[in-house]
Amino acid sequence: MATDAQNLAASIARLNRRLRQERRSELTPTQLSVLSVVRKIGPATPSAIAALERVQPPSITRTLTGLVDGGYALKSPDPHDGRQVQIKISALGETTLANERSRRDQWLARQLDELALEDRATLRQAAKIMRDLADT
Repeated sequence: MATDAQNLAASIARLNRRLRQERRSELTPTQLSVLSVVRKIGPATPSAIAALERVQPPSITRTLTGLVDGGYALKSPDPHDGRQVQIKISALGETTLANERSRRDQWLARQLDELALEDRATLRQAAKIMRDLADT
């Protein structure tokens, strides 16, 4: 019999897969995640972005290069350390994230509308708990 942890992980994975199916962007899920982090924290060094994404700097460098080359992010010299660069989101990146988020949120809102009010309240509480778990 599956444990609570296994059931929760499987449910989260299935919902995540379903939400990814709503994507229409050329960007990979990793690129969208990194672009979201860049948008959230503002201009930052690749090292800072890697730390937040909990990946190694060489991995984030490849992802950021793709985002910059595609016009989704901009690279500029770090004003505090000339040896470093800072990455920030571009207008195209902002638009892309907004479109992806809107599409995903609309699908999820339609699904939530079908649930009983009690179930929606439970999910609201669960969302906070899952956010807290993810932040540990």
